[in-house]
Amino acid sequence: MSLQKINTVLAAAFILFILWFGMEFILSPETTAPGFGLPTWPSGDGDGFLIIKGIRDVVLALVLGVLLVTGQRRALAWALLVEALAAYGDMATVLAHHGSLATALGVHCLTATLMVANGLLIMRETRKAAPAPATAAPQPA
Repeated sequence: MSLQKINTVLAAAFILFILWFGMEFILSPETTAPGFGLPTWPSGDGDGFLIIKGIRDVVLALVLGVLLVTGQRRALAWALLVEALAAYGDMATVLAHHGSLATALGVHCLTATLMVANGLLIMRETRKAAPAPATAAPQPA
């Protein structure tokens, strides 16, 4: 399998994972929230913040999806690199609020790091080859 196909499959997997996770937070925030890794959750009307997290994830997935289906691979690579910051931010939030270390590292950090790796692989795949140096033609004597 070519590097481009592997990168495409990985990017599509991220898109589907982020989209699924976001939809879960929108449709069922109270049952999805414990898997995020924080020790406690908002009560009362606080689940609105969980829905906001879901909307964020859906938008992140849609941006990646549009770039993938339109063939904008270099932009897709950059978006993966930038969007990995959201997952690193989720990891930092879990750690800062004394949440689950296993979830912070095993879900959020792993996801972010794999997104960075996928973004860098796509960058490598799409880099333009440097032009060969021009050689001077021999001068007649």
